[in-house]
Amino acid sequence: RHLSQNEITRLTAVLRDHPQRTSADAILIMMLTGARRSEVLKATWDQFDLDTGIWIKPSAHTKQRRLHRVPISAAAVDLLRRRQVDSEGAFVFPGSDPSKPLTEVKRIWATVCREAGLSEWAPVQTRDGHIKQDEAGADIYAWRSTVRLHDLRHTYASILASQGLSLPIIGALLGHTQPQTTARYAHLLDDPLREATERAARAISSNGQGVNRTFDRAEPGSKA
Repeated sequence: RHLSQNEITRLTAVLRDHPQRTSADAILIMMLTGARRSEVLKATWDQFDLDTGIWIKPSAHTKQRRLHRVPISAAAVDLLRRRQVDSEGAFVFPGSDPSKPLTEVKRIWATVCREAGLSEWAPVQTRDGHIKQDEAGADIYAWRSTVRLHDLRHTYASILASQGLSLPIIGALLGHTQPQTTARYAHLLDDPLREATERAARAISSNGQGVNRTFDRAEPGSKA
């Protein structure tokens, strides 16, 4: 699942105003870079060159166990520079102990999703799929997010695809080492490719009476 533009707008608005800045900023960086949660939460300042806008993720932090050097956007750089002003340790997103990284953002994510309208009031299920009930036998309900943190990575990829970027570029930004991993996003390229072919068709058809009309009548000397 990837978020719609309207959902992105609502989510970022809530995150920008959230009082727990460390967790909110960590989620914003996930949105802005498509990085995995573990890569963001474990990030240290020495991984970033903010002057050139480069993030070098060490192999120990990536799923592929390979160093991943990737450019980051101006928006991401601005957010990191703001955090750097008050930074007290090595970690970009420290926990309650500045010498240790933030380990989880689940609770904040649940709150943010509810405020952004990305949650639903649904029955609570056990791991085996049964609905939990109270002592009176009534179903127990709770707010449940309709978006996972990992869906932010899918959303980032879908935005890149919608801009017409190629699968190799998308894979490079996401840190994929195997083409087949990025291939799951191939269908997202349909819309920009369709728009491109429609533009070509409009350009061809705009000359004279259009392409289709040339086939409405037989050419001189041909059999009908």
